[in-house]
Amino acid sequence: MTKLTETQTIILNAGAQRPDNIALPLPKGLAGAAAKMAVNRMVALGWLQEVDANIRRGEPLWRETADGHGTTLVVTDAGLLAIGIEPVVVKTVVAIRKHAAKTTAAKPPTQRTGTKQAQIIALLERSEGATIAEIVEAIAWQAHSARGVISGVLKKKLGLPIATEKVEGRGTVHRIFSEASGTGGADRV
Repeated sequence: MTKLTETQTIILNAGAQRPDNIALPLPKGLAGAAAKMAVNRMVALGWLQEVDANIRRGEPLWRETADGHGTTLVVTDAGLLAIGIEPVVVKTVVAIRKHAAKTTAAKPPTQRTGTKQAQIIALLERSEGATIAEIVEAIAWQAHSARGVISGVLKKKLGLPIATEKVEGRGTVHRIFSEASGTGGADRV
């Protein structure tokens, strides 16, 4: 196995930490013929690969090809292994970062007060919960609409933990499940 130079180690480590393993920009002070020689050696060893740059995503350019397209440098799986990093680990970390960026970017839905949906939530938050008949009476909806809001909007869209249980004398009671209070029964809507 080829021993890495300090420059090669710096380039590979930096690239492993960037999105899509982009190896650019190169370390400060590495430019011109020295940069070209270092990169060519790393490409020959299979540690770097020259790929088409995505200008729209702002990927840095290594060089411009004869047909006017730009290329960039990426660290290959062999390059990651050369610095002791498992490629699967890097891909997992990238996937986690992308997922985290999406989830933090998504604004959770806000609940407006005074709406029928808010009234249903208030009924379900009570310690005794609410039956479909009680919801229908309180907000003047049809039973199928109330069931649809509970299962579609409250459970799926808003992610509220709705629990249901059969209560003697009342029938099926729905409530917003709270582990702290221990309210709620078998979860089925």
